[in-house]
Amino acid sequence: MTRSLVLGAGLTALFLLAALVSFVWTPGDALAMNIPGRLQPPSAAHLLGTDHFGRDMLSMVMLGARTSIAVALVAVGIGMGAGVPLGLAAAARRGGWPDEIIMRMNDLIFAFPSLVIAILITAVFGPGATNAIIAIGIFNIPVFARLTRGAALSLWRRDFILAARVAGKSTLRISAEHILPNVLNLLIVQGTIQFSLGILAEAGLSYVGLGAQPPIPSWGRMLADAQTMVSLAPHVAIIPGLAIVLMVLGLNLLGDGLRDRLDPRLRPVRG
Repeated sequence: MTRSLVLGAGLTALFLLAALVSFVWTPGDALAMNIPGRLQPPSAAHLLGTDHFGRDMLSMVMLGARTSIAVALVAVGIGMGAGVPLGLAAAARRGGWPDEIIMRMNDLIFAFPSLVIAILITAVFGPGATNAIIAIGIFNIPVFARLTRGAALSLWRRDFILAARVAGKSTLRISAEHILPNVLNLLIVQGTIQFSLGILAEAGLSYVGLGAQPPIPSWGRMLADAQTMVSLAPHVAIIPGLAIVLMVLGLNLLGDGLRDRLDPRLRPVRG
């Protein structure tokens, strides 16, 4: 195992564990305000200090991890669930009208960043974590569709696919039994990358008020609330910012490690 894979898996597991533990325990009540104890530095009573409302920062980071991971995970699931079948269908009908329609729709979605899509959605339905998930998920669809189509196109020219067609297998069955298993490695690696981008997107949407709404803690909104407190208590901005950096770094390292592990072309040759 490579160091990237070990370090990435360790950082990712740390935040996943914090998110899971937050369902049953946090060191303090993340929603309870204590104005006399506001902006306290890290101490034995509050390991990461308190924010401008006196809330325990460690508890808020744990709940914020739960929010960010949930939003990013569901958004990636939406992207893969819709994008992979579309990519397989476009590759199976390469050059035909289904391929052309699917790819032009992908181009249309790519023309609007996830933040713009979120603004459009929230203008109609209002801000919230659900709408953030929809916005990020919609943006992920063309990413997985393009990746799947590109990888599948090269496979359709291979001899084992030709043998499957001669054997009488349908296009759908070939896509499910032969194409999808051979592109799964790429999808797993891309999934980790989109997961990290989903964390960043959720933080950005929450920062501008379009993500998770109070009282649900969110790393992005913690940063937004801390921007006027940096000179008084730097920890209120450093801690959520560091959480975002470490989570994204862990996922990117995990993706690099999985790529090296799963791609046979990148494996070292043993003599």
